[in-house]
Amino acid sequence: MSRLAIKICGLSTPDTVGAAIKAGASHLGFVHFPRSPRHVEAGQIRALAAQVPAHIDRVAVLVDPADDILTQLIATNSLTALQLHGRESPERAAAIRQRFNLPVWKAISVKTRADIDAAKAYSGAADLLLFDAKTPEGAALPGGMGLRFDWTLLRGVPISLPWGLSGGLGIDNVAEAIRITGAPMIDVSSGVESAPGIKSVDKIMAFCKAAQPS
Repeated sequence: MSRLAIKICGLSTPDTVGAAIKAGASHLGFVHFPRSPRHVEAGQIRALAAQVPAHIDRVAVLVDPADDILTQLIATNSLTALQLHGRESPERAAAIRQRFNLPVWKAISVKTRADIDAAKAYSGAADLLLFDAKTPEGAALPGGMGLRFDWTLLRGVPISLPWGLSGGLGIDNVAEAIRITGAPMIDVSSGVESAPGIKSVDKIMAFCKAAQPS
C-alpha cells in the first residue's frame, strides 16, 4: 500500500456505496452482524457489491462468525476479504483463512501498548491487522462506536503485518491521525454518519478529501 488506503465501513445503500467509490475509497466494508445498526444481509451485500469496480476491495465485517455464515457470504461471490471483529483467536483466524481462501483481517482492540504488542500472535494467521479502540466491558457492539485510543501508542512499534487504523476517526481528525501514526490504511464508520447506521454522502466525500489533501 504505497498510496493511502481508505476503507469506508458499514455501507448499506447504493448512494453511499457510489459516494465512497467517487471519493476514492480503496476498500468498502459491509457489516454482517445482526446486533449492529449497520447490518446487511448476504443478498444486500451481493447487490451492493455488484456496483463496485473490480479494483476496489469488498470486505465483510463479522463478529465471531460460524462457518455456515461464512459459507453463505462466500457464496455471494462478492467479497475480497473477511474482517474478524470479535474474539477470534489466531488459530481461528488461520482456520478461516485456510478454509475459505480469502485474505483475513483481524481487528485488534487497543487500550494500552500491551494490546498492540499482543497482536504479534496473528502473524501467519491474518493478512492485515486493524487497530481499533477497545470498547467498554459489556458494550453491545465491538466497534463502530466512535471511540478512539491514544494514537501515540503506535509510534515506533514494529508491526509485522500490513495494518490500518480505526476507531474515532472523522473529518476533523483524520489528517492528525495519519500524521501521528503513519497509518498506511484508515478505516471509518461512525465518523461519516448522520445517525447510527445512516451514512452521509457529504461526510464520505469530505472525509476522503481530508485524508488525502491535494
